[in-house]
Amino acid sequence: MSATRQLIVFGTRPEAIKMAPVVAELRRRPGIETLVCVTAQHRQMLDQVLDIFDLKPDFDLDIMRQGQTLDDIVTGVLTGLGPVLDRVKPDRVIVHGDTTTSFAGALAGFHRQIPVGHVEAGLRTGDLTAPWPEEMNRRFVDLVADLLWAPTEHAAAVLRGEGAAPDNILVTGNTVVDALQTTVGRLRADPGLAAELDAKAGFTALGRRMILVTGHRRENFDGGLADVCAALDRLASRGDVEIVWPVHPNPVVRRTVAERMQARDCVHLIAPQDYLAFTRLMDRCELIITDSGGIQEEAPSLGKPVLVTRAQTERGEALTAGTAILVGTDTARIVAEAERLLDDAGAYRAMAARANPFGDGGAAARIADSILARHGAGAA
Repeated sequence: MSATRQLIVFGTRPEAIKMAPVVAELRRRPGIETLVCVTAQHRQMLDQVLDIFDLKPDFDLDIMRQGQTLDDIVTGVLTGLGPVLDRVKPDRVIVHGDTTTSFAGALAGFHRQIPVGHVEAGLRTGDLTAPWPEEMNRRFVDLVADLLWAPTEHAAAVLRGEGAAPDNILVTGNTVVDALQTTVGRLRADPGLAAELDAKAGFTALGRRMILVTGHRRENFDGGLADVCAALDRLASRGDVEIVWPVHPNPVVRRTVAERMQARDCVHLIAPQDYLAFTRLMDRCELIITDSGGIQEEAPSLGKPVLVTRAQTERGEALTAGTAILVGTDTARIVAEAERLLDDAGAYRAMAARANPFGDGGAAARIADSILARHGAGAA
C-alpha cells in the first residue's frame, strides 16, 4: 500500500519546537510521506529552531514583513500555501496550536476539502479576547479538524463537550515535552556544550538566584507589561536575585521594557535565545515569570515553579497540578508570590516536586500511530 502524504505547516518558533518531534517521528515511519511547509511568520526565531533540530522544510513561504499585521499574515499564508496544496495534494494538512499561521493553514486546507489534523487541540480560556487572537484561532482549527490530538484528558473533555466526534479525539500528551526531553538529554550528555552556553551567558556566574522572565502576549500590551516591569524592579532591589529577560522582538514589548526597567547590574535584558540556550537557562533558573503557554508545559519537567502573568490560562492543568500560579499583571501579587517562593523553602519544594501534567515524552509516536490508523497506510 502506498504511503500517506502529510503536509505539516508551521511558522513560529513555538510551533517549530513543538512540531520538530512530530516531523522526526513521521519521517521515521515507512507508511508516511512527510512534507514540511514553513510560513516564516517569525523569520529569525523560526530559523534558530530549524537549525537546532536539523529540520529542513520542503517549502518556505517567507511571509514575514516589517510591521506586519494579522491581516498580512493571514493573506500571506493563504496566497502562499494555496499553490503548494494544489501542487502536492496532501492527504492531510497538520497544524499546531493557536497561531495565525495555524488558523490560515487550516483554512487553506478546508477550502480544498483536505482533512486537517490539529496538534495541541482543545485548549480554551472561554474568552475570545484573551489570549487574542489565539483563542479564536484554535477554536476555528478544532472546528474544521477531523484528527484532534489533545495534550491532556481535560482538553479532550472540552472537545467532547463542544460536540467533536469521540473517534476523532486522541489524548497524546504535549509534544513540547518530547522536544524538551530530547534537548535536555543532549545538554546533560555533553558537558562541553553546557559549559559553552554558560560561558556565553556569563551573568549566571554572579552567585545570585536567577529569575527567568518572558513576556509577549498582546493582551498585556495596554499597561499590563509595564506593571510586570514594576514588579521585576521591586524584586531586583532585593539584591539576592538576578533577572534574565530574553526580550521578544515585538516593537511594543521592546519599547515598554526599555522604558520601564531600571538599569541594574542584576537585570539582564538580552536578545531572544535559541531553543538550546533557553533550555539551559530554564534548567539553571530558580523560578520563571512568564505569559508563555509553552513554558507552563515545559517547566514542570525541570522542577521549576511558574508564575503566569495572565488573567487566565488555557492550561488549567498546571494550576490544578500546582506547577503554576496565575498572578496576572498585578505588581503586588507578582512580588508577593515570587518572594514567597524565594523565601519559603518548603513552599518552593512543594511546587517544584509536582509531576508534569502535560505528558511523558511519547506524544509524537501516538500522533504517528493515529495517522497510520486513520489513513490505513503501512505498519507502525
